[in-house]
Amino acid sequence: MQSLEFHNVTLNYDAPKRGEAGLLALENLDLVLDGGQSIAIIGPSGCGKSSTLQMAAGLLQPTSGSVTVDGEPIVRPRQSTALILQDFGLLPWKTVIKNAELGLKVRGIARDERRKRAREALALVGLAGFEDTYPDGLSGGMQQRLALARSLALDVDLLLMDEPLSALDALLREQLQDTLLELWKNEGYAQVLVTHSIEEAVYLGQRVYVLAPRPGHVVDVVENPHMGDKAYRGSDEFFALCTRIRSALHRTSSEAEGHGKVLPHA
Repeated sequence: MQSLEFHNVTLNYDAPKRGEAGLLALENLDLVLDGGQSIAIIGPSGCGKSSTLQMAAGLLQPTSGSVTVDGEPIVRPRQSTALILQDFGLLPWKTVIKNAELGLKVRGIARDERRKRAREALALVGLAGFEDTYPDGLSGGMQQRLALARSLALDVDLLLMDEPLSALDALLREQLQDTLLELWKNEGYAQVLVTHSIEEAVYLGQRVYVLAPRPGHVVDVVENPHMGDKAYRGSDEFFALCTRIRSALHRTSSEAEGHGKVLPHA
């Protein structure tokens, strides 16, 4: 993948018919992700962040505008794109190894090959030795690593993550942020992270897109050239960018309230 681009994208659920207005989720959204880059999307609940990922994954189509990979419209799910959801999507009746190879099985990969690739992916995320364990025997952090391994086994060039760490405690969340950072640097895929955490967005995004309340649209694009260093969390630059993003979020929320919009709870 050379680039993922959203150009002037509008998404209207239940598009207008018989005089109904529908639900305008996104309006005039522009976003660019080059191959190998890591970007973060942040904004209030209901602003269309998850819908953006679903369009990038080929699960939704825009009402207008275009979503493309290497200039070609995304009209169906790509073989080289993986989507990790907030609830991990693990099957509790399957072992770790069978969960890790599930995507490969769906794609018709032969058993020996998918078992080999699943084991390699589990080793990458530190789950070697847990192949015969069931998900309920794993901690929350290990379940997240398993969801990540299932995506990595597919040999993806684009990884999409929808609030993947939100259910974890603060220390474990930081540890897995480091894991995501290291895997991205070592494996070379592009990634898009949707998050409600300002600090997480700045830690993992080379570029951070700040969205306004619904209908979601970009109100700030924050370039983050120092991202990628584990020591970055303690730097003045890190706190300065967090402050900028926090101010943008507060400003857009205030403007929405001033125009009489009802904001959803986070």
